[in-house]
Amino acid sequence: MTLALDGTAALGAIVALRMRVANVDGRLAFANGGGFVDACEASAGRFGPDPQSVYDRWDEFSEWASSATTGLGEEVAPERLGPPAPAPRQVFAVALNYPEHAAEGSMATPEVPLIFTKFPTCLVGARASVALATPFVDWEIELVAVIARRAVAVAEEAAWDHVAGVTVGQDLSARDVQFTGPAPQFSLAKSFPGFGPTGPWLLSSDEPAARAELELECLRNGERVQRETTGAMTFSVAQLIAYVSGICPLLPGDLLFTGTPSGVGSRREAPVYLKAGDELVSAISGIGEIRQTFYDA
Repeated sequence: MTLALDGTAALGAIVALRMRVANVDGRLAFANGGGFVDACEASAGRFGPDPQSVYDRWDEFSEWASSATTGLGEEVAPERLGPPAPAPRQVFAVALNYPEHAAEGSMATPEVPLIFTKFPTCLVGARASVALATPFVDWEIELVAVIARRAVAVAEEAAWDHVAGVTVGQDLSARDVQFTGPAPQFSLAKSFPGFGPTGPWLLSSDEPAARAELELECLRNGERVQRETTGAMTFSVAQLIAYVSGICPLLPGDLLFTGTPSGVGSRREAPVYLKAGDELVSAISGIGEIRQTFYDA
């Protein structure tokens, strides 16, 4: 069976002829020229249906998939696309990695990456309805890198060799929880159910677009609230991987949320937070878009 996504990103139509990996109805799928193909069926069982399991065999899978023909494919509803890496062992994220985002919070640009975690149970796919855990839920569009090979003390120049690909992410954040108490509660505030949307698929790091300067755009109810390019990041994907892997191993299938640009709701002169009925669209050029709607918990 072949599958294709019916839809376009806020930043323009998806370019079809690229190596992409997806989670379709909980099954591993890939596209290499046209629509998505069920990887287990196409490989006659060589690769299993679990989307997460592919990262432990990424070299073998990417070599096989890059030579496979996918055909034209069928249309599939975006609601069927789950997280490209649905069950990572570790999820890392970066605070204040865009200078203008640091400035809007009256903070200096960090001299070293500021790392926190999101817990894997917060992950959802390309289309999701998310409960507003508190009245102070904020948006943060991010480029997310997915690890392909175990990385320990990796040099910056070799960092991309350990990346399977990139995807679109939202680091949704309950700001009241984040700043309750004498020390910030980043990880808990950003890990409510549904607070880690990723998708719509993974764009392979072998594709030149994955490593290019990409444009991020976030729309709330059709109004642009964030727009920036990944070239503005204080620490690049390679620098972040080198830094984190120098402290703890990065494992196949782990996620790295690379930080958000300025434009978050909580840092406005009159703070704005997500409300029931809101629609959030997060798009990255060359990859695609994800959408969430929100309801009161």
